[in-house]
Amino acid sequence: MDSGYVPDEDLEQTARQADAMLAWFEGAQAGMDEIVGVGEGASGQVRAEVAADGKVLDVTFGPRSLRLDSATLAEEVLSAVQQAQRDAGRKADDLMREALDGFDPAEARATLDRISQSRW
Repeated sequence: MDSGYVPDEDLEQTARQADAMLAWFEGAQAGMDEIVGVGEGASGQVRAEVAADGKVLDVTFGPRSLRLDSATLAEEVLSAVQQAQRDAGRKADDLMREALDGFDPAEARATLDRISQSRW
């Protein structure tokens, strides 16, 4: 059996979940718009806020951040943004799980990845 094979019932279930998610998303945009993920650099001197779509909303620097060398400061900014993006993603996934009974966003992404990588 081809490792990229996806059974018809998986495709149908994914299609139903996608339809439900789209219907929900149209009505729940306000909830998604309120999601803000937060992250901090290791030193606690850099803080980032990110929207559910990954857009960076704010980056703030603590008073001691200027004592960091430029490479460390860059790492702190990158780390803070990445943490904030993961936080926003978790919050968006939680919102979808609450609204769509039985829906698992991580499972849906994995199924879509398998489908996109399969040979037709």
